[in-house]
Amino acid sequence: MTDADIAPPIESGGSARTEPVSPRPAHRDTNVLRWLTAYFASIVGDSVYFLALGWAAAQLAGPAQVGIVLALGAVPRALLMLLGGVIADRFDPRKVVIGSDALRAAVILAVAVLLWLSTPQLWLLIAVALVFGVVDALFMPAVGALPPRLTGPDEIVRLVGMRQLAIRIGKAVGPPMAGFALAHHGEAAFALAGVLFALSLVLLVSVRIAPLPHSRSAGETGSPWQDLTDGLRYIRRHRVVGPLVLGTALSEVGFMPPLQMGVFLLTKERGFGATGIGWILGAFAVGAGLGAIGLSLAGRIRRAGLVQVCAMVVASLAIGAIGLLPTVAGAAAVAGFAGLVGGVCGGLSVALIQHNTAAAYQGRVAAVLALSHVGLAPLVFPLFGLAAGAVGVVPMFLVGAGISACAAVVGALSREVRRAELRVR
Repeated sequence: MTDADIAPPIESGGSARTEPVSPRPAHRDTNVLRWLTAYFASIVGDSVYFLALGWAAAQLAGPAQVGIVLALGAVPRALLMLLGGVIADRFDPRKVVIGSDALRAAVILAVAVLLWLSTPQLWLLIAVALVFGVVDALFMPAVGALPPRLTGPDEIVRLVGMRQLAIRIGKAVGPPMAGFALAHHGEAAFALAGVLFALSLVLLVSVRIAPLPHSRSAGETGSPWQDLTDGLRYIRRHRVVGPLVLGTALSEVGFMPPLQMGVFLLTKERGFGATGIGWILGAFAVGAGLGAIGLSLAGRIRRAGLVQVCAMVVASLAIGAIGLLPTVAGAAAVAGFAGLVGGVCGGLSVALIQHNTAAAYQGRVAAVLALSHVGLAPLVFPLFGLAAGAVGVVPMFLVGAGISACAAVVGALSREVRRAELRVR
């Protein structure tokens, strides 16, 4: 594959606010900071919405029905995510982000009004969950495709780190805000989420993005199915993007079950109690946040591909070690270290993928990455649960570490990944 194979090859898409990328560092660029603030408001709005939806469902039905309502929102998001990537590449990700954000704000504010004026009904919550899931399937790939058009290639690591930090802080801030609103009125939480989405929308409208090259993508005039298969073929054939996308999926499968399910089983088995869960997961979150801060401050990392591979090896070993340590303090300390190294590894992986992905395929590649997180990884939870019941909790952590280590092997076997750099093309 030549340099031409990874150069952005598409036309601008006619966005009304396309301007050259600013030469300023990402953390000093007001345009980037507007986008980051909009993204942060959206993350907080997501957290408030999901808690409000679960709370409202719990007031009307039993646990099984609550689970159904929450699951129904995930189904269209998983099924339509790849189509969302195709739409982002066809119609310009900025337009798709603005349109989907506007729809989210309108839907959630309308729900708040309906709940204020009438008695809540379960069918309304089901409809909201389905609509929100569909809109999220459009929003997530499009927002994931924007960073390369907001700053220069040599600043993409810093922007990815800033985005990771926004996610961590947003997910920490959202639940307390939702709890405060729910303590007063249930519909107030929906109203708060709608206002946050509206704020995100206002900021996004003012964000400028870099124009795309004027040549047209090969798949642009084909059917959506042709565009989708063209994007998957592009990922499979690309010598840097392909291994990193596969590695990201493997790392999600290796990390998520031990952390989101295994920690609960481990604390029950060893009598750590609820506080043990809090210490271990809290330490991981703090470590991941520090990793995001480190990327934001570093800006540029030499031999980024090799550093990413080495960080994945270390993070995998740390995930396995969580299950081996007999004390809460030891498990929490290793979890924090795993979060730190994993945050650096994940940020570098995303930055390298976006840096090397042609502009014509940014939306579809972002969709595949998002799908590995919201669709693929949760599917293996039952398998890990069966394995834990059959052979114990500790092997569950070791299997997760082994799967995650396979991601490092995939990268290490690729000479292009080992030599990948984040520099101006």
